[in-house]
Amino acid sequence: MRKIVHIDMDAFYASVEQRDDPALRGKPVIVAWKGKRSVVCAASYEARRFGVRSAMPAVRAERLCPKAIFVPPDFPRYRAVSRMAQEIFRRHTDLVEPLSLDEAYLDVTENKTGLPTATRVARTIRKQIREELQLTASAGVAPNKFLAKIASDWHKPDGLFVIRPEDVNAFLSPLPVERLPGVGKVTERKLQDIGIHTVGSLQSLDRTALEAQFGRYGLRLYELARGIDPSEVVPNRPTKSISAEDTFEHDLLLIELEPVIRRVAEKVWAASRKESRIARTVVLKLKTSDFNIISRSCTPSSPPASCNEVTKIALSLCERVALDPSQRFRLVGVGLSNFRDADSSPAQSALFG
Repeated sequence: MRKIVHIDMDAFYASVEQRDDPALRGKPVIVAWKGKRSVVCAASYEARRFGVRSAMPAVRAERLCPKAIFVPPDFPRYRAVSRMAQEIFRRHTDLVEPLSLDEAYLDVTENKTGLPTATRVARTIRKQIREELQLTASAGVAPNKFLAKIASDWHKPDGLFVIRPEDVNAFLSPLPVERLPGVGKVTERKLQDIGIHTVGSLQSLDRTALEAQFGRYGLRLYELARGIDPSEVVPNRPTKSISAEDTFEHDLLLIELEPVIRRVAEKVWAASRKESRIARTVVLKLKTSDFNIISRSCTPSSPPASCNEVTKIALSLCERVALDPSQRFRLVGVGLSNFRDADSSPAQSALFG
């Protein structure tokens, strides 16, 4: 039985800005460049009360929260603080798997500090983050990664939630199915169409029925509904790719995809800003109405340095899709891959200028 802790720094970029500038404390802070093509990198909890969320277009965030203070992101500073937090994690275990600059999994089945329980480890880490970094973090403690990640979000911000092995089923059963990883709007709708609204009701479907309905992901649903997640905490796992997809309610023509590509590219760019490494390749993925998958990629001479550049490249890749103009598509995805260390990139100054 593993003991997994998931640490999630609270509103990380915005909290660093508020920590370093006392005039921002208690104010609605949005970390983003202003402009039509900009997206929100982070929002303080004061801004979130107005509905502002990360990956949201900055113009929409400004409409929701007119009194918000926009602060341009300072990624080198956020990376430096992230390294300090990870140094705290490694005092307790060498099994640390960073997911991004602001969150990580820790396997504390055996910890280096001799603390008797995973809960004590999580409490100690949160205390050290507060005292040494003047920031807050939320933590989830559970027997596996999937449950620990859900738990860390349970009492946010500045919270701790523990799911003990004997409480797994009682915790999962009443949850809406959309809380399970990978259950987006389309899968949620399919489940609801067959009367499945909660994880408890999902448990009534056997493995065969789920695989027949959802293919290989059906097996994953079967396991998640029962709190099963055998994946291990893997230290120093480099990011290979980041992507986002959108499945349409009605199939669209290629010429109708631009607004969707722009929206998905914004999500991918916002997610990539949490990485300590830089992507060099942009990927466009399309799924036709008859379920054929088409992908096109481009590796420019220098890494894309803005959301606008990623979007332009993704849109240009549409021109390399040589299909009948009447062909319809049911899904579009945009990805970033071929990640490299920032120090090795000739475009580093452009990225952070």
